[in-house]
Amino acid sequence: MIAKPISRRGLMLVLSSPSGAGKTTISRRLLDIDPNITMSVSVTTRPMRPGEKPGVDYYFVDMPEFDRMAESGDLLEHARVFGNCYGTPRSTVEQALGAGRDVLFDIDWQGTQQLAANARADLVSVFVLPPSGAELERRLHTRAQDSAEVIAQRMAKASDEISHWAEYDYVIVNNDVDESVAAVQAILRAERLRRTRQVGLPAFVQSIQAAL
Repeated sequence: MIAKPISRRGLMLVLSSPSGAGKTTISRRLLDIDPNITMSVSVTTRPMRPGEKPGVDYYFVDMPEFDRMAESGDLLEHARVFGNCYGTPRSTVEQALGAGRDVLFDIDWQGTQQLAANARADLVSVFVLPPSGAELERRLHTRAQDSAEVIAQRMAKASDEISHWAEYDYVIVNNDVDESVAAVQAILRAERLRRTRQVGLPAFVQSIQAAL
């Protein structure tokens, strides 16, 4: 008897960190090198910007539709940021997970808590720490994207964000981007092999036993 094949349910990989610690760079590297990972596309009420494409950058909806989605449980997590609302549509994530694809999230600790409440079994969370406070500030200055005032605000917010590190499954210190990407890849390899994610594993084992 030929053993039945094993498929795999996908997972939700969350990367969180204070601004400047490197989660966005790590996320981009993972998307470039791992074809089985797709970036979560959020729903938002903010206006579409030039060059953005619906369904690629965001799903653009009006406020009544966003409220309806939130109230009906169609969003895995949602938040209001600077007057606009953002959320993760449940249906598209479920479709990806069911097809064995992993979904990458670049969200903060509050969004991660919501995901944990709504879909803990599918969640793998990683918190990215900077090597030091001084290095975090240096990186914020080096990327030259923000004013001195904004950098000061980001540094002040970083302490609160870092205080939630213990809520995550894994924590990595981003001393070197290549090493950090390799660490996240190792986490992915292990989590993809988790028994509970291997769909059809009981039938596979039974087919082997039946042939013995």
